[in-house]
Amino acid sequence: MTQPSYIFMDFDGVTHPWGEVEDFRCLPLIEAVVRDYEEAHIVITADSRTHFTLAELVDRFAADIRPRVSGVTPHLVPRNGAELHGLREHEAMLWLAQHVPDTSAVFWCALDDAPGNWLTRSRLVLTDFKRGFGDEDAAALRRMLDSFRSGTAQPPKSREPSFLRRA
Repeated sequence: MTQPSYIFMDFDGVTHPWGEVEDFRCLPLIEAVVRDYEEAHIVITADSRTHFTLAELVDRFAADIRPRVSGVTPHLVPRNGAELHGLREHEAMLWLAQHVPDTSAVFWCALDDAPGNWLTRSRLVLTDFKRGFGDEDAAALRRMLDSFRSGTAQPPKSREPSFLRRA
């Protein structure tokens, strides 16, 4: 079996255009890609993870994809504005550290419409917040997951922020 990979996924600006009705109109296209990669698991990074239970969030997904939603990232509160840069990635790395035995060898990527949330841009599929996840994004996600599957991608070296190193 192929090594598991993780897709850290935002909602607003990804599953539907930002600022519009939260109808998750783009989610079927994301799910179509995920169906082709049985090793891919989804971890929710969306702000709604702080307002809804995991079960409520998982219910948004098609029945066959629900078992592949592995959870939600922890919610970190930055102490200052500088700690906002890359915050979602820091939360994702914390989730990986809590759930994956060897984080140095894990494959992951992110679906997000805000590039400032992610320091490791080579693992970001950046969506247009006005449209959400589209065909070009699906192609980019497929390329990313193909590189994980084939072993041609190297796991990125993530940088731990200072506020995660607190005693």
